[in-house]
Amino acid sequence: MSKWRVKPVSAFEADMKKSELKRVLGKWSLTAIGIGAIIGGGIFVLTGTGAFNHAGPALALSFVIAGIACIFAALCYSEFSSILPVEGSAYAYAYGTIGEVFAWIIGWGLILEYAMGSMTVAVSWSGYFNKMLHMFGITLPDYLTTDPSSYTGEGFSMNLPAFLIVLFVIGILTRGTSGAAKANNFIVILKVSAVIFVIVAGLFFINAENWTPFIPDAKTIMVDNKPHEAYGIGGVISGAAAIFFAYVGFDAVSTQAGEAINPKKDIPFAIIVSLLACTALYIMVSLVLTGMMNYQDFDPKGAYPEAIKAPVAYAFDIAGQAWAGYIITIAATVGLISVLMVMIMGQSRIFLGMSKDGLIPPVFSKIHPISGTPKRNLIILGTFISIVAAFTPISKLADMTSFGTLFAFTMVCIAVWILRVKQPQLERTFKVPALPVIAICGIAINTYLMINLSIDAQLLSLSWLVVGILVYFSYGKRNSKLGKTPFNPNE
Repeated sequence: MSKWRVKPVSAFEADMKKSELKRVLGKWSLTAIGIGAIIGGGIFVLTGTGAFNHAGPALALSFVIAGIACIFAALCYSEFSSILPVEGSAYAYAYGTIGEVFAWIIGWGLILEYAMGSMTVAVSWSGYFNKMLHMFGITLPDYLTTDPSSYTGEGFSMNLPAFLIVLFVIGILTRGTSGAAKANNFIVILKVSAVIFVIVAGLFFINAENWTPFIPDAKTIMVDNKPHEAYGIGGVISGAAAIFFAYVGFDAVSTQAGEAINPKKDIPFAIIVSLLACTALYIMVSLVLTGMMNYQDFDPKGAYPEAIKAPVAYAFDIAGQAWAGYIITIAATVGLISVLMVMIMGQSRIFLGMSKDGLIPPVFSKIHPISGTPKRNLIILGTFISIVAAFTPISKLADMTSFGTLFAFTMVCIAVWILRVKQPQLERTFKVPALPVIAICGIAINTYLMINLSIDAQLLSLSWLVVGILVYFSYGKRNSKLGKTPFNPNE
């Protein structure tokens, strides 16, 4: 049956030869794309929600666990990208190993991952943007900065800044990948400098009592008006699952393989370097932040309600260092733009790969002759993302992003093992050491973290996958180029 067929490596090679994408990304630009996506919402926003809703001061351990889970998946991604340097990320890897139906499920999960991730970052950016405006004496009305479910007033409301920033980013991306990469490089330098500033400056304002107890006793708290089990070892684990979406950046590196100058060598390098560097920064920032500010002060209903949206800046405000808050707020406001840029760019390339294979409509595979980008693809995605970001609360978005990320990572660990067994003769410029051990560890820890996400996130995400299966059988299976006999990669 066509849905079980595997796309041959020769077909991927044919796709690469006739690709209209421009190969303009070098090793360090790819690394900057990874850092650009990883350093963002995780540090500037999710540190607050992760500490209060899940782990307390032990949030640093949550980042360690999430980082370990990512390392196993990153090694598997690196081997795959050295074999199949094409856009599509885990979707393409599964298509070349497990089969079409599994590739579709992974691709559909990646759509969830990147769409929800983009929306989460847009909402996060709005929080920092509003704080920056407050610093200069400008205040937007609540009904223009709050989604309807979080709005306490009467009448219409929307998060207008989140809506507009997505449209702004789409404008940059449609002009060309080279220009977008240069903008991303500049922003990455700015925000990494800001993160290092937070770590160094924050050391002088740490109160060690805020780390006691480092792992608070497990208890039930209210989150979004629902009882939620937090803290203890279980809270550390659930915290790792909840903040996992912060690590999606290295997956975004693999989606840019079609525009890399030397993808077989540079993609693995960029994936591993960006992941290791950012994991170290996450751990240090979470330790500094929970040392400066008691984790209970991140309560959105407490004395500092806005701390949950801009926790790093508020930690310095509380320490009496408002000047530092200015630096951090401006850097975060600018820095989150690159996260959003990479997220949307990554999703558009996944759509591009799926569309070229006939699994989604051909409009998503059209490349603009001048910019060399999937312009229509980006405009459609941007419209959808901007509307949802304007009307949805951040807590729902982040957890669903983590589910899509964990699901994709698990499937990549399975797929790289299958390909090593089925086609050991393929040239691999990077090979995972002790692959069975690494793959099993990656599968186990990513699945375990998926199970520890909130029930709401699991149900919503599984519902998304069910819808995806229905779409596949109603459209993808009938229009798949691989399902045609004989398969012609030049179609």
